[in-house]
Formats: sequence, C-alpha cells, structure tokens
Amino acid sequence: MDMKDHTALKDEIRTRMMQMEASELATAVEHYGRFLGESVLDDREGHDNSEIAEARESADLAAAFDAPVHTHQARLDAIEGIDFSPTDTVRPGAIIGFNNRHFVIAVATSRFECKGTEYMGISTQSPIYTAIEGLCAGQTFTYNGRSYTLTEVF
Repeated sequence: MDMKDHTALKDEIRTRMMQMEASELATAVEHYGRFLGESVLDDREGHDNSEIAEARESADLAAAFDAPVHTHQARLDAIEGIDFSPTDTVRPGAIIGFNNRHFVIAVATSRFECKGTEYMGISTQSPIYTAIEGLCAGQTFTYNGRSYTLTEVF
C-alpha cells in the first residue's frame, strides 16, 4: 500500500472512530437528560416519600451518566486533535499491526471494522503504548512477558 492509500485509509478510520464516539456521546447525553429530567419534582407542595426517592434515584443515575458524557466528548476532542498523517514510527495517529491484529494509536475504543479489517483504538496512556512508542515495522517488543513483532506501522 502506498502513502496515498495509507492516507485515505487513515482518513476513513478516523471518520469511523469519530462516528463511534459521536454515537456513544449522543447515547450518554440522552440517558443523562432523561434521568436528569426525572429527578425534578413538580411544583406542587406535597410529595410522598416514594416520589422523593424516585427523584433522588434519577438524580443519582443522571450523575452516573455525566462522566461518560465527558469521557466521550474528551475522546472526540482527542481524535480531532491527533495528526493522522502517514508515519513509519509508533506515535499518536499511527496504525499498527502485530499478532494478526490492527490498532489505532489514539484513544481506547472497542473493536470496529473499516474496509474489511478489524481495528481497536489504543490510548497513549496504556501500558502497551509505552512498550511500542517510537518503534518501527519489523521491530520487536515485549509485553506481559511475551515478545511480538510489529508487522506494520503507517
């Protein structure tokens, strides 16, 4: 694959990652809003204990969904800010392969497919990134006591 092909593939992978995070963000915002709305008691003066308890439970659930909202927004911001240009060394924005698996150095994600290949995002804060940062295709690294060889970096 030449640089033009790598650039196009990386653009598609980045777009796919943005779509995934945007979808997760929308879901988290929807849940947060729903529970937050259910946590507000109406204007009448008397509320029974069950209404107060339900409102409190909804407020707690809304608070639980607040963190994912911020997490997904931070991931979107991070993906937008990463340089996905072609590279021959492992760095943020690189696509790497080893052990018959493919990874994107950006943010942690679940597995996703792009152009018939399965990828997964790796955070630069992850221990595996520390083991491979700066390496090139063909170089070997050790992770969890096992040796691996980078088969591709672009």
